[in-house]
Amino acid sequence: GKISGGFTLEFDAARKIAQGLGVHLEQCETLVEVKGDKARLLPVSERTQHLFGKGTQAATSGGRKSKKPKQKTLFQELDEAEAAEAGWTEIKGPPPGSTVLDRVHQAMILFAANRGELLKRFLVEDGVGQDSRFWKLADNLNKLYPPGTEERRWVEGVLARKKGLGL
Repeated sequence: GKISGGFTLEFDAARKIAQGLGVHLEQCETLVEVKGDKARLLPVSERTQHLFGKGTQAATSGGRKSKKPKQKTLFQELDEAEAAEAGWTEIKGPPPGSTVLDRVHQAMILFAANRGELLKRFLVEDGVGQDSRFWKLADNLNKLYPPGTEERRWVEGVLARKKGLGL
């Protein structure tokens, strides 16, 4: 359901789709959450820690006590990731993700967090925007995300930067 965010499918259906793509759901915990007989595609915002340098495991299974787990904003997560990586903003921005999807999601998060200069650096200087697969995937995601969702707005924002950056 939409309550927890992301898109949910029966585990078996998700497993078959993933298998058809040569992917094992069990190895995609930074992309898909499996709970019982359901598989949930994690929303882009929930992938921030994974994509920007802070390990998701360390963040979730840390030994620190908290009274009530408070939902962090995208800005807080991005700031924490920057701090954990010794302020990558000053130097060069986040290291590009290992997959094209990771890189598209990183760009979407930078756009969502109003980090225009970092987004420009990421796409131009780091060369992420030179990869035609990046733009093809961003375009396809734009068609797949339902209208009115934050992911749709973010990917549209990234796509809108393409021409302005001469890519």
